[in-house]
Amino acid sequence: MALMVRILFVILFIGFVASDPDPVQDYCIAVTDSETYIPCKNPSLVTVEDFIFSGLNSTGNFSETGQAVLSVNVNNFPGLRTQGVSLARADFEVGGFALPHAHPRATEAVCVLEGTFYSGFVDSQQKVFAKVIEQGDVIVIPRGLVHFHKNIGEIQGTLLGIYNSENPGKSMFPTAAFGCEVKEELFAKVYGLSAEDISKVRGKLHLCGKAEAGLN
Repeated sequence: MALMVRILFVILFIGFVASDPDPVQDYCIAVTDSETYIPCKNPSLVTVEDFIFSGLNSTGNFSETGQAVLSVNVNNFPGLRTQGVSLARADFEVGGFALPHAHPRATEAVCVLEGTFYSGFVDSQQKVFAKVIEQGDVIVIPRGLVHFHKNIGEIQGTLLGIYNSENPGKSMFPTAAFGCEVKEELFAKVYGLSAEDISKVRGKLHLCGKAEAGLN
């Protein structure tokens, strides 16, 4: 009897600490227009349109760092609720780059649709994994690790990121890391960013005074 109680306790404990359970129904269309939390749309009201997103073929507005991102997650595509997947398209001007960031809730698989990129990530031991990737290449970014991309080619480039979460989240690299006291050579070695790139970042983040903040 005591053994059975222990086994039951272990099973219950594992249930509490395990990852999110699988959906208990075929789909759950997120309800975005309710003032109270309603997890799923009434199945009788679900249509094929709830499973379709249009617009991933267009390019958004480019930021100061030459990047335009279109994210497709449960916030703008309710059909992703409980499906454990989302995606994003990122376009980069020549020399454009993504500020170092992490996705705390998802692993990301990044596919190069067009262009040539210097891409990689830094693990918890500060080891850098980075390489030049080209059209058709895929790089996997482990969950929660800081990563980066820079278009080093001669044409505009495009990446497609696929996440194993309906809402992967995004944590930016600490602002202090781009402070004036940090040597630019470090960013060139780790992230492939030039002195001009760092100047753009510092301007975007309003660091180092007005002299370097010409992109405010």
